[in-house]
Amino acid sequence: MILKNISVLYGNDLKFIEKTNVQVAGDTFQKISSKTKPTKNKFVDCNGLLLIPGFINSHTHIGDSVAKDIALNKDVDSKIHPMFGIKQKILRETEPKKLVLFMRNTAKSMVKKGITTFVDFRESGLDGVLLIQKALSGIPIRAVILGRIEFYQPKNNIKKNTPIPQSYIHQLKLLLKNCDGLGISGSNENTDFALEQLSKTKGIRAIHCAESKQSCLKSKQATGKTEPERCMLLKPNFLVHMTHASKSDLKFVSKKIKGIVVCPRANASLAEGIPDIVQMMKVNCNVTIGTDNIMINSPDMFREMDFLWKVTMGTHQKRIQPKTILKMATVNAGKLLNKKIGCIKEGRLGERSGPLHKRVEAAAIPIRPDTNLPRVVSKRFFDDPLGLGGKHTRAASDPGEQPTGSECHVAQGLRGDP
Repeated sequence: MILKNISVLYGNDLKFIEKTNVQVAGDTFQKISSKTKPTKNKFVDCNGLLLIPGFINSHTHIGDSVAKDIALNKDVDSKIHPMFGIKQKILRETEPKKLVLFMRNTAKSMVKKGITTFVDFRESGLDGVLLIQKALSGIPIRAVILGRIEFYQPKNNIKKNTPIPQSYIHQLKLLLKNCDGLGISGSNENTDFALEQLSKTKGIRAIHCAESKQSCLKSKQATGKTEPERCMLLKPNFLVHMTHASKSDLKFVSKKIKGIVVCPRANASLAEGIPDIVQMMKVNCNVTIGTDNIMINSPDMFREMDFLWKVTMGTHQKRIQPKTILKMATVNAGKLLNKKIGCIKEGRLGERSGPLHKRVEAAAIPIRPDTNLPRVVSKRFFDDPLGLGGKHTRAASDPGEQPTGSECHVAQGLRGDP
């Protein structure tokens, strides 16, 4: 199949190529060149369309979709602590059928908002992993599921440095046969010994780190070590949050991990601050973006990019290139997961299967010669992203705003039809 006359944000640098031809075989981009000639009945004329990579939501908890906006005025531990938070009580007491329904609706919502891959920290052990797999059945979205055993150690155990009991090691082995790796709540619920035990597991390993001032203080008080120091005992592929990481913390972890996932809207919603992506980039961290808990935040990468771009410039009083933010939601995340996704390039994966004519959905946005395309994608496009229901929706997002100049459409990377 050939996508004819389509414009592309190409490669790792999201280079704009105007009106080229893209050959697709299955889910893979084969050739991207204006010299690639369409054959009869095997092309789609995409004149006026812009092809961009599907978004990768690098950190979610879709299991708590059933608990949206509960306990708004509570602190972070009261809301989401894995041992005594309100979230855990709700997950335990909600019947599985309802959990599946709400997770399924969230997954469909992500597809409609251009998210083609998401990385979920799934609670509730093996049962939780099996529930999310059931919820995702038939939905054209790629899920990276990071499970965990429901074993958390109190402060006294942390000081004694006790290991994970053998009964839980058995649970861990069963869990890892059914998911992509581990998504650990944090170092403050695990001893050094336990983190070292978990570091020997296969698959992806990731952990929340330095999300709040309180969690950083707890680590120091209990062990004399910083939270990032202790988290590195897991030998994680990546860390989530690092909202309160110091410059030395960031330097320490940058050479040892594949990246950091920031969740700015969730951090702001919990009154925990804003991650310093400028400092992260200065020490060469690979920064990606996640939307975090559904109970406190919508799984919308358009809004996440827009918020991060504005709040970072407001905090640092300096310009940030929109392309830098867009790469965090696409290219950088593909590198984080070590997968051939997040980038439109020969040999890379497009998105999920299904008839091609159903997979190219678009929404009209105003394009002028001086338009900053990454900014248009990450801001002007989130009111009704991707023309839900197959409709072409003008994305002039401000009331009364009218498009000027010629129009372009955005077709997001061969994504599946919800």
